[in-house]
Amino acid sequence: MFRQDYLLQNLYVKGEVSNCKYHTSGHIYFTLKDPKGVVNCVMFAGNRTGLSFRLSEGQQVIVLGSVDVYERDGKYQMYAKQILQDGNGLLYEKYERMKRELEEAGMFAQEYKRPIPPFIKTLGVVTADTGAAVRDIIQIAHRRNPYVQIILYPAIVQGDAAVPSIINGIHALEQIGVDVMIVGRGGGSIEDLWAFNEREVAQAVFDCSVPIISAVGHETDTTIIDYVSDLRAPTPSAAAELAVRDIRDICGELEAYRERIQFLMNRRVRETRGLAEKLELRLKAASPAARIREKKMHAARLEEILQAEMERILTNRRHKLDVYIAKMKGLSPLEKLSSGYSYVTDETGRNIRSVEQITEGEKLNIRFSDGTASAMIDKVKKG
Repeated sequence: MFRQDYLLQNLYVKGEVSNCKYHTSGHIYFTLKDPKGVVNCVMFAGNRTGLSFRLSEGQQVIVLGSVDVYERDGKYQMYAKQILQDGNGLLYEKYERMKRELEEAGMFAQEYKRPIPPFIKTLGVVTADTGAAVRDIIQIAHRRNPYVQIILYPAIVQGDAAVPSIINGIHALEQIGVDVMIVGRGGGSIEDLWAFNEREVAQAVFDCSVPIISAVGHETDTTIIDYVSDLRAPTPSAAAELAVRDIRDICGELEAYRERIQFLMNRRVRETRGLAEKLELRLKAASPAARIREKKMHAARLEEILQAEMERILTNRRHKLDVYIAKMKGLSPLEKLSSGYSYVTDETGRNIRSVEQITEGEKLNIRFSDGTASAMIDKVKKG
């Protein structure tokens, strides 16, 4: 009868653990009780993979398994296949299971992460329109850069309506075309934050074309969208600081760039000016005008040298000429004639130097310094 009842083959039973014993065979024997009743339970070693924590006395748990009869004692007991911690423990188990599934699906992979733009004009925020989270985001964003436009989608962030509201907010801001998006809320219990652990919200964050910063709860709170989003912020305030660059830092960087550019330009101008001066000197040295001037100066120097050389040669020649003139004067018949001598020739013009050359009755010509005369030889006497 027990085995034929479908409900008894797969049911959850909640209660407090007592009389817990770990057998050397690997089986776990314990009793599950509440104020109204007690049931014996056993988890065989082969099902221990369904237990992610160590079972101990006094724990509030939920046991998934089947009910059957232990024939030796004639008692029915529960055969556990999976044991979950009650309350937060159950949600934590669900959270870990969801995390493993999405990680295996590749939704946490780093290659799908989009970089956060360093300079934005519009910031989209998906969160409740009341509370400290939205106030902190607006205040910090305006303080860091008052020129950034903030577009708020007032989403429901807790309860059954939270999941579709958050998804609609992500889709709406994506259609508007914001530069970056913050999705989150303030702190709370794991139940309060559970909407950000749902698969549908994680899928919407993963599929969004706009970079998303997750900002759920406090720094110690971690949700599924923290792993799926492009960047996780520990708090909403930190998300605003990550999304919006401080305009003072931007102005400081621009001033540093301006000074750097000015310095580089001045250095380049100095280098170019120095190069231009060098090229100017080279151009002057190689220019035709400079070469012509150089040739003119060289020609002038040669002219001076030639003139001096000619003067020297002329002086030497004049000196030699004076010497030759003096010698000529010493040998000149005219000079001799001027000294009282005469020059005697016969009629043929032959110079008569001896009486042996003439005969009596011969006609001779006598040249004086101031004229000539003709004479007839009357008598020749030797000795």
